[in-house]
Amino acid sequence: MKGLVVGAAALVAAGWTASAEAADLSYGQRAPYTVNQPLNAYSWAGPYLGGNIGYEWGSVDNNPSKPSGFVGGVQAGYNFQNGPWVFGVEGDIQAAGADDTFAPWKFSNPWFGTLRGRAGYAFSNVLFYGTAGLAFGELRGQTFGWTESHTTAGWTIGAGAEVGLAPNWSVKLEYLYIDLSTSQFAITGVSNGYSANVVRAGVNYHF
Repeated sequence: MKGLVVGAAALVAAGWTASAEAADLSYGQRAPYTVNQPLNAYSWAGPYLGGNIGYEWGSVDNNPSKPSGFVGGVQAGYNFQNGPWVFGVEGDIQAAGADDTFAPWKFSNPWFGTLRGRAGYAFSNVLFYGTAGLAFGELRGQTFGWTESHTTAGWTIGAGAEVGLAPNWSVKLEYLYIDLSTSQFAITGVSNGYSANVVRAGVNYHF
């Protein structure tokens, strides 16, 4: 009887040992699977909101003035994704310090905005894209104490790259060419329009 008890105890102990080893082995097999995520797991789909800062330099039609200065603003958009292809729409509004004086005229671009489509190709968390659409903004002229402003629409085209740093955050670098239509300025006696180059860096939060 004593031998039977000892044998049973030994069997139970062996069972616990085998169970523990199996549990350790199973855990060891699952760990690499949870750590090694797919390389293409980053998603660009959905809405986003962000801000940007950059520099603008341009020229005024029918006038020697070449306004330039820093710009900053906010942007918002929505992306659709099909495999590596990303399509979307983005709008932004910018405050601009671009101005220039060529006596006796001073021209400035106090603000502008765009509404654009975007299309690009994503390499996981790196997105390269092109963009084009509507531009609008103000061209302001001054001479001998007189100030005249016109808000006009035009077009824009550009390209950029965006990098996802985390599931909800990304940073971007973007170039835009903006062309605003001409308006008749009384202070110059001719039609004046505005075209500009904009380079800006930004950050987006993806919802």
